[in-house]
Formats: sequence, structure tokens, C-alpha cells
Amino acid sequence: MAAAAFSSSSVLRPGLVPLRRWRAPSRPAPGAAYSTSSSPRSAASDEATIISGTKLAKQVLKEVQRDVESWISFGNKRPHLTVILVGDNPASHIYVRNKIKAAASVGISSEIILRPKDISQEELLDMIVKINKDSTVSGLLVQLPLPDHIDERTVCNAITPEKDVDGFHIINIGRLCLDQPSIIPATAAAVWEIIKRTGIQTFGKNVVVAGRSKNVGMPISMLLHSDGEHERPGGDATVTITHRYTPKEQLKIHTQLADIVVVAAGIPKLITTDMVKEGAAVIDVGINHIHDPLTGKTKLVGDVDFEEVKKKAGFITPVPGGVGPMTVAMLLKNTLIVAKKLIY
Repeated sequence: MAAAAFSSSSVLRPGLVPLRRWRAPSRPAPGAAYSTSSSPRSAASDEATIISGTKLAKQVLKEVQRDVESWISFGNKRPHLTVILVGDNPASHIYVRNKIKAAASVGISSEIILRPKDISQEELLDMIVKINKDSTVSGLLVQLPLPDHIDERTVCNAITPEKDVDGFHIINIGRLCLDQPSIIPATAAAVWEIIKRTGIQTFGKNVVVAGRSKNVGMPISMLLHSDGEHERPGGDATVTITHRYTPKEQLKIHTQLADIVVVAAGIPKLITTDMVKEGAAVIDVGINHIHDPLTGKTKLVGDVDFEEVKKKAGFITPVPGGVGPMTVAMLLKNTLIVAKKLIY
């Protein structure tokens, strides 16, 4: 893939640190022919190239660490991430520990604020307001999901947009939808970064995003379909959004035409080999804990029948070890962005 060019011009209000703008590689003129073939599969095994999210995440974290050290060397304060964790959901505790461990590895200080599952919404909101005003905190996130008696949208909107490292505030989502610089939700940013760093072409391609959540499916769709020449450049792809209630046969019609399939529906083995075009790129965002009858233990799987689909796809991400590690890396990149006030 051709190297992307950066513009040093500022897209911010006067007085703020300039944000380098990513420029898409040179594109065909409107109406010009372009290749629809996907990158070749691994010649050694005649199977898909397995994209290691773990390896890519190490690259991103190394870049973040370098930028953190540079930022501090100029006399700026160390970025600080605060995570509010409500309840005793085992998966949430694992995710938060991973984030804190990764933050330490790149030189970002962090803290976890634990609160019981019966905390009132009012108490949680009061806590968020106080942290919003705390100048020592660069970025704030409230780990989702929350207990049923707490409205997640209200909580996400309570975090001030300039500290919203998750990118879930209505202003950040709105800016994303308008192709303006914004804090991009970490999972969506991870998918976009995987595609760019792997060299998967998006211009003029057909993409299916299976999953319509406002935190994952929707922002991924916005990034992939929007104009590569806008303030917040996108992928210039033709995107179809499906979801868990799309009839399987209809879903199959769409995915068989897709050059890229991004799956974030939360349904194990939703995408099978007969649904994938030869050489397509398959990005699996699914996180499903299922019982393994052979071992009697719970194992983590995605939304794709990995072992079968990899025989046909051109690129594929595994679960675990795919989008997950990159999501953590992009969250820390967001933390550095808010610390440097690159958006607001």
C-alpha cells in the first residue's frame, strides 16, 4: 500500500497543538477502473494470512510510548487515565487489568476506582462530575456494561468530551459521523488501524459490517464508508450494515459480494465458509464465551468459524489475539490524544 501523506496544517482552534491529518493514498479518478482482487493468501499454506493483532498492538504501543516520553521531555505532565469499574463482572475486571497493565508499559499513569454493583446512578454521576473537574486526570472511562439500573447513555454523556477516551460521548460520536476530528471509539479505531497497517485496500470496495451497535458497528461503518479527503479521512468503501436479525440467507447474499467482512454481532460462527468470497478480508470483532464439551471449560471465540473460513479468506483476524489487543492499544493512543489536547 502506498505510504500515506500527512499535512502539518492545523485543524484546531488557535492555540492548540496541531493534529496531523491522515491523507489517503492516491486514488483513481471518478469512474476509472480499479482492481477488485484481494491480496493473495499465504503461499505456504494456501490459507488466509492471519493478522496478529498482538503484533500490531506492540507496534502501536511502542509508538505511544515514544510519544509519551517526547511529550514529558518538553516539560508536560504525564498522561493519566482513570477507570471507574462498577460491580464484579469477571470479564470487565480482566479487561480493566489489561488496560492498566498496558498503560504502565507505555508510561501512562492510571488508577482504578472500584464501586459496588448497587451504586446509585446519581452517585456515579456525581463521581464523574468531580473527575471531569480534576486537572490531574487526562482521560476517563467507565467500564461497560453497567448494572441494569444505570442508564449507560446518561453515564457516557456525563463524561466531558475532552476526557472521553472511549469516544462514546454524543459530541464525539456526532463529530465522527460528520467526518470531523474526534475521539474514535477504541474498537472501531482498532479495526480501521488493522486494515490500514495490513495494507487491505478499501477504496471502491464492498464491505459488510455485521453488527449495528452504536459503540462498535456504527462507528466502524462510518470510518469505512466516508470520504478519504474529509477532515477525518475514511475508507471510501461501499458499506452494507447488517445485524443479528438479518435473515441468514439475506446476510449470505451480502457477504458473498464483500471484499471485507467485519463481524461484531456477538453470535458464535455467524460467518461460515460458504458465506465468504474467495480472498476476502475477514475482521472478527466478536467476543463470546462458550462451554467447550471436550475440556469442560469456557473458551473465548469470535463470530467467525475461524478454522473453516481461513481456508478461503485472504486475511483473517483470530479470536483471541486479533482486534482485542489492538483495542487496548488504541485506547491508550486516545489517552495520549486527550492529554495533548489534539482534538479539543
